[in-house]
Amino acid sequence: MFIGQYDHQLEAKGRLSIPKKFRSQLKEGAIISQGLDGCLSLYPKDSWELLISKLSQLPLTRSDARSFSRSISFGAFEVEIDSLGRILIPDHLRVFAGLKDDCVVAGSLDRIEIWDKSRFTDYISKVNSHAEEIAEKLELS
Repeated sequence: MFIGQYDHQLEAKGRLSIPKKFRSQLKEGAIISQGLDGCLSLYPKDSWELLISKLSQLPLTRSDARSFSRSISFGAFEVEIDSLGRILIPDHLRVFAGLKDDCVVAGSLDRIEIWDKSRFTDYISKVNSHAEEIAEKLELS
């Protein structure tokens, strides 16, 4: 399980340090892909395989199922963590997420989300301003 958030700097060559607390869960490999809401998602290989299994069960005849599967899989990339705990984020994913210098690496239960810091701040502010309404719709207890 991934929880917490950490501020990191994206290096000029596109490398980003993954928090030490997260690295142990990525030892078997990791996949990075487009996420939702303008972030990137970094999955441990087993979580990625579970997601792909679920996506492959969606009806191929539905255009929204095809579109979502494509958005997740087309730009996906297998990444390796180097000896300094960094991953290389491909150019097309950096552009998609608007990553510049300041980034937030955040745990999101079964995956890690990588955000441009200003985009993350705006998103969290918006969510927090409606947290009670969101919780009521989900009927959390």
